[in-house]
Amino acid sequence: MIVYNPKDWFYATFYLHKSDTARKLFPLILALAAYSAGIAYLELEYIKLSDVSWVKNITIVHNLLGFVMSILLVFRTNTAYDRWWEARKQWGTLTNVSRMLAIKMNAFLKPDDRVNRSFYKKAIPLFADTLFDHLRSNKTRFMLDEIEHPEFETLDVQKHGPNQVASMIFIRSNNLYQERVISGDQLIVINTELNALTDVCGACERIKNTPIPMSYSSFIKKFIFIYVLTLPVGFVFSMGYFVIAAVPFIFYVMASLELIAESIEDPFGIDPDDLPIDKIGENIRKHVTEIIH
Repeated sequence: MIVYNPKDWFYATFYLHKSDTARKLFPLILALAAYSAGIAYLELEYIKLSDVSWVKNITIVHNLLGFVMSILLVFRTNTAYDRWWEARKQWGTLTNVSRMLAIKMNAFLKPDDRVNRSFYKKAIPLFADTLFDHLRSNKTRFMLDEIEHPEFETLDVQKHGPNQVASMIFIRSNNLYQERVISGDQLIVINTELNALTDVCGACERIKNTPIPMSYSSFIKKFIFIYVLTLPVGFVFSMGYFVIAAVPFIFYVMASLELIAESIEDPFGIDPDDLPIDKIGENIRKHVTEIIH
């Protein structure tokens, strides 16, 4: 994720990064400029359709369709941003849940209980790590500390990592209750955080595994191309050769909104606009380590 100052207009306007839509659309923009030039030259110099009334009325159709297009693009962008923001809220929830669980276990466990303290200091950040890898479809990475825990050795990287880690934490917590290390009331107190781990995982999976319907995305792309390809035909009589610049610019604006929506609708990838879930996971590990001594 790119961190920048939103108040710096110069930087935001002129800085080009690898996800910038101008770079991706540049070949199509040049092709549309050439296409518009050809249409303008044929209509103004050879075909001369300026006296045909129905041709001039094409601009009315474009105006009506432009209004429909604006509504579709606004809805598309808002839907994609809602997915991005929902994912950010879920990882914010995971951060708070991890901190709170660490704070509670730090208070419940005795200061000299190195084994259990070491377990929770490792297991709580491990859930964020496995969720991070799960959402990006990578194999889970395990970083064992100086105290060996047999539970970590039994984790299967081919199975659902977050579920395994959440189950492992719950089993250890239940064992602590049965061994009377913690009381029943204390187990109930941490139950909210234990349930929240799976809730966050399920919400992120819902975002990851439910893309925008194919028919909707395909329709918008077709609509944009058909709309832009017919623009020179209708506007050449009122704009002349200026359509060579106007049509590619209109295409750039419309297609950029669609590309931006595509970029942010899957917030768990590695694009510059995706969420920095790896950094969030590092912060969770840092905070838990600071809390549980």
